[in-house]
Amino acid sequence: MEPYLPAWRLAQMTATGQIGCLELLDFYIARTEAQNPRINAVVVKDYDRARTRAKALDNAGRASAGPLFGVPMTIKESFNLTDHPTTWGFPFRKDHRATEDALAVRRLTAAGAVVFGKTNVPVGLGDWQSYNPVYGSTSNPYDLTRSPGGSSGGSAAALAAGFCGLEIGSDIGGSIRVPAHFCGVFGHKPTHGLCHPRGHSLVNSAGIPDLSVIGPLARSARDLRTALQLIAGPDDAEGTAPLTLTPPRLPSAAGLRVAVWASQPGIPQSPEITEAVEKAARALESQGAFIDRSARPAFDPIEAFQIYLALLDAALSARVPQETVDARKKARDGLAANDQSTSATMLRASGITHREWLQLHERRNHIRRAWGEFFQKFDVVLTPVAITAAFPHDQETQMHERILLIEGIQDHTLPVDGTRVDYGNILFWPGIATAFALPATAAPVSRTSTGLPIGVQIIGPILGDLTTIAVAESLETALGGFIPPASWE
Repeated sequence: MEPYLPAWRLAQMTATGQIGCLELLDFYIARTEAQNPRINAVVVKDYDRARTRAKALDNAGRASAGPLFGVPMTIKESFNLTDHPTTWGFPFRKDHRATEDALAVRRLTAAGAVVFGKTNVPVGLGDWQSYNPVYGSTSNPYDLTRSPGGSSGGSAAALAAGFCGLEIGSDIGGSIRVPAHFCGVFGHKPTHGLCHPRGHSLVNSAGIPDLSVIGPLARSARDLRTALQLIAGPDDAEGTAPLTLTPPRLPSAAGLRVAVWASQPGIPQSPEITEAVEKAARALESQGAFIDRSARPAFDPIEAFQIYLALLDAALSARVPQETVDARKKARDGLAANDQSTSATMLRASGITHREWLQLHERRNHIRRAWGEFFQKFDVVLTPVAITAAFPHDQETQMHERILLIEGIQDHTLPVDGTRVDYGNILFWPGIATAFALPATAAPVSRTSTGLPIGVQIIGPILGDLTTIAVAESLETALGGFIPPASWE
């Protein structure tokens, strides 16, 4: 049995009787038990309930098979799974038990998926690493000395190691896209509001938080499309009208209008990242796409980044205790006037008034309009996912200190090709899509000279999710898509 098959192929095998649902599940459970200690990706196990579920699918027969019939999957630890903890890495939550599955989990299981575990996260979902005091540290399957990304790092690592057929994560600062990029898999950040996050909240939130989304990770672009269409839609209890996805703009890459934004002045990044975006552009061009390397939407990218950082700080403030908010206000008052780091930009947004937030939101809407006008001329934009490939574990600070670092109270830097750059610069490429509600797909396209995966980000217009995923599928066809890490058998 091949552990790296895409979910659609696994569902095809169970639906046609090539393998039973329970047999398939037991294969992935055995693989997880044997290999998971190497990377610590799967941190919560629900084997008994999963086996009961798989047996029921086998007994029900294949006549009523859904699109994920018998597909074994894991979910990010931050989603509720009945009778299991939802900690977000916080020790005070380790004894928590969910009383029902998250809405997205229910929708995926209704389509035939078999959830057998949960995957690791950083504390508060606030890092591009995945370690916490509850479950420990997760490593990248391509290099155990490096991060798998975060906050859906366990999700991407589990897929790359062949532990499951599908995953679901969440994203506010690249938390789906960066792990997908670091681990060589596919990930999709949906249009904001498309997929309701009920059951993905520490405080049982009824609404959809600003900027934050839930979305799928997979080993194929086709699986992203299937999973997205299954989880899309409002919470039925709210009675609100669903957002409607538009069809892909073109049936193939031929004739596609592609803007290429491979680098940005003022945002240092590895040359290998820039070259990977160019490689993706050439692949699409060879399939008949029209490529423009100079076109840009009509706004200042650095201003857009600063708007995103301020909105992000406001959105994250709901996740942290009041003492953290108070500490951030105090740190804000001590900022130097010329400090333009990501940390300082976020700190200046700490404790803003509602009037100030509305003014910030108005600035966002002007840039959102500029994006909309741009997408009348272009179908998608290719950008990096992040400024570097997977970086080495950096866990010298305590977790609570790292959360403060991510949110800007202290200085921290990141190694990029032998130099140290602002840690928060990783937020730039994810942020230019996130701040303005745009869909963005991460697709593997290349490797570094040392063999680490590199992904590309495909940004599209609001509700153009199926177009960005279709472009990812074109790149998968041209460049090979997911390639398993070596030495994992």
